Amino acid sequence: MIDAHHHLWDLNAVHYPWLMAQGVERFFGDPSPIQRDYLINEFRAEASACGITGSVHIQVGAEDPLAEAKWVQSVADATPDWPMAQVVFCDLTAPDLPAQLDEYQRFSTVKGVRQIIGRAPGEDAVTGTNDLLDDPSFLKGLKEAGDRGLSFDLQLNPELMEKTATVIAQAPDTPVALCHAGSPHDRTEAGLANWARSLRHLSDLPHVTCKLSGLGMFEHNWTQESLAPIVEDVIGQFGPDRVMFGSNFPVDKLYSDYQKMFETQRALIPSDHYDQVFNSVAHAFYF
Repeated sequence: MIDAHHHLWDLNAVHYPWLMAQGVERFFGDPSPIQRDYLINEFRAEASACGITGSVHIQVGAEDPLAEAKWVQSVADATPDWPMAQVVFCDLTAPDLPAQLDEYQRFSTVKGVRQIIGRAPGEDAVTGTNDLLDDPSFLKGLKEAGDRGLSFDLQLNPELMEKTATVIAQAPDTPVALCHAGSPHDRTEAGLANWARSLRHLSDLPHVTCKLSGLGMFEHNWTQESLAPIVEDVIGQFGPDRVMFGSNFPVDKLYSDYQKMFETQRALIPSDHYDQVFNSVAHAFYF
């Protein structure tokens, strides 16, 4: 089984400005409990106890993204019995994008890129990341990634789904992984209904796959019952052949242990879909 979305960090090897900022509340809550090293051995112990045998490392806001990619490659090289792919950060609008991608593709573990379009409406209003959708060079870069055999990890919120779908529909040869089920941040009945309607713009695109990950970031006291509508809608819209499991650890470790998170998702997914959601979809997408 594969965990298709997690992070690692060695604070002596790579600097993460957002992670080490003191007293700064984030859209997912207070990061202070995870302002420490989170290394492969700790992650493996948590994940392997649930039967996970490989994973996908997702970039996580390093000051020097290339240094992060190099470090992740070194971790993978040092643990050959744990298959690990990685998704790196790259500014798809950069004038030197081809040169940047050349550098990344020297690393055997690099399978995709991520450039966050939206985290949460409040933070987005400050960072302006949503503006990527209005930049023609973003679409050009998205196509460049696909031409090189790289995928794109898409993080955004429901308010941006319709507009984003019109952009990525123009890059049908770039496989897209929707992170965190599209970040349904409003967990009211009306909020989830709006999310499900917006999600349809992305699920209608055959080159988009959805990750069931990060579901605790916007609901810290989640229960199996509260997550059920999200899991059911994702499976219903994308089908089991375009859905994969991800822990989003250690961020989601703030609110749950790995086993509780894993067992909850497994309980919500029909048993005849286990192989796709927990293994074959991620393997085909990233490996």
